Amino acid sequence: MIDVINLEKHFDGLQVLRGISVKIDKGDIVVVIGPSGSGKSTFLRCLNCMEDPTGGQIIFNGVDIADQRVDINVHRRHMGMVFQHFNLFHNKTVIENIMLAPVYLRCQDLRRAKRSNLVTRFTNVFRAKEHRKELLPVTESKADIKRKARDEAISLLKRIGLEDKADVYPSTLSGGQKQRVAIVRSLAMNPDVILFDEPTSALDPEMVGEVLDLMKALAKEGMTMIIVTHEMGFAREVANKVLFIDEGQILESGSPEEFFGNPQNPRLKEFLSKVL
Repeated sequence: MIDVINLEKHFDGLQVLRGISVKIDKGDIVVVIGPSGSGKSTFLRCLNCMEDPTGGQIIFNGVDIADQRVDINVHRRHMGMVFQHFNLFHNKTVIENIMLAPVYLRCQDLRRAKRSNLVTRFTNVFRAKEHRKELLPVTESKADIKRKARDEAISLLKRIGLEDKADVYPSTLSGGQKQRVAIVRSLAMNPDVILFDEPTSALDPEMVGEVLDLMKALAKEGMTMIIVTHEMGFAREVANKVLFIDEGQILESGSPEEFFGNPQNPRLKEFLSKVL
């Protein structure tokens, strides 16, 4: 699904990523660990081009999304992102947060289809009957889109036991509730992969479990996930591949059994001795 080839990132002359290469297949649960400032979050943000890579390729579903000529917004529809500090819109209710992207994009598609059909109708007037183009099918209205998005959002909230919070504002939620809402907000777009940037680091310890339980459920369902985290127990239990990044390079990768049970790189051994 994702093939990262020699990825580099510079900030004002400082090289943060130094030629990262990794392949991620559909259904993979990839956990990225490493010391603070090692480039983990930058790597994740480069994967959906929230940070433009300085060099290298990111092949996502067959397209190099690091190419400046590619419309990255088209591909972001298929790549969800969950942030450390939730990034919910505080002026919108919980359900409005979840509905926002699906409604916007579906209405955008509806407008494009209507504009295309208007042009087609006009140009068909000047074409011979056998050369006239077919109109794009328009099967739903803006109201239909909003109603469908709301039904889907309610279904997602029921999944995490927060359907009673649909019409409240994020400021009334606990940290764990906010992060679970942020996760189902990503799910509302039916993504091919979800990127998690330290999803539990801003939570109180008692709230971490409820977020990790949701992520474990997604893993069991086959969702492809790339997770930057300091939760080593979660990495051991859920990941099928663990990457260790330090100073902008992948120093070691492997299955959790190999990675934690028999680390080879001296820097990884030192790191694990401090966190385990």
